[in-house]
Amino acid sequence: MAKVYIGVDIGSLTVKVVLIDQETKMVAYDTARAGYSGREVAVQMVAKLLAESGLGREDVGGTVATGYGRITFPADREVSEITCQARGIHHLFPTARTIIDIGGQDSKVIQMLPNGKVVDFAMNDKCAAGTGRFLEVMASALEISLNDIGSLAATSRNPTAISSFCTVFAESEVITHVSAGKPKEDILAGVCESVASRVASLAQRIGLVPDIVFTGGVARNQGVLAALRRQLSHPLLVYSEPSITAALGAALMASRQSPSA
Repeated sequence: MAKVYIGVDIGSLTVKVVLIDQETKMVAYDTARAGYSGREVAVQMVAKLLAESGLGREDVGGTVATGYGRITFPADREVSEITCQARGIHHLFPTARTIIDIGGQDSKVIQMLPNGKVVDFAMNDKCAAGTGRFLEVMASALEISLNDIGSLAATSRNPTAISSFCTVFAESEVITHVSAGKPKEDILAGVCESVASRVASLAQRIGLVPDIVFTGGVARNQGVLAALRRQLSHPLLVYSEPSITAALGAALMASRQSPSA
């Protein structure tokens, strides 16, 4: 009898893997940089998590892959990240009706019915503005760690406006602010406001229905979280491990215990 079900989310920048049992309880999970081959990273992560859990391939009841690299992974089924994200969030937050997902290379706003079915979504995957990549570029320009953006931005007393939506122009704008002697924390606060503004505009295209969940790797960034709350004028729910929610949804779909897509 199968003991676990696996969800694999191969994103543009990171790979996420979740194992759940027959009762849909999480057995193990992991995240890693995708590197050159997200597929190989995912294969290694699955093998590692199974071994650490004292399980073998014979204990796996099903695997679903999602994300940009889903077609490269040897899964039983590939499902879109929008569907998997909705499944995972509905499982964690049954009252959720709207999902804001900011990942490495795109941002999405998803609206759901009370049963977790997707009814509408808007997506920005043509431009890095409003994504994790935008934050990475700005962190590099300011010579700080990506993980320090939120804490530094929180100390700002006078956020510097970043008027350019284009990542290339925004980077030049940031460098100009640095040359002008603007405090680093004020520039970072402006960067967070810029990301939030782009995503808020996306959200307004389909409307916001509470409860609203903020997910994806960028949801860990306290600066963006605070800016998004201000701009949307809504409270936002955030799971403790926001980067794995789509992988969790994929695992739930593999278990066939949630409604079919």
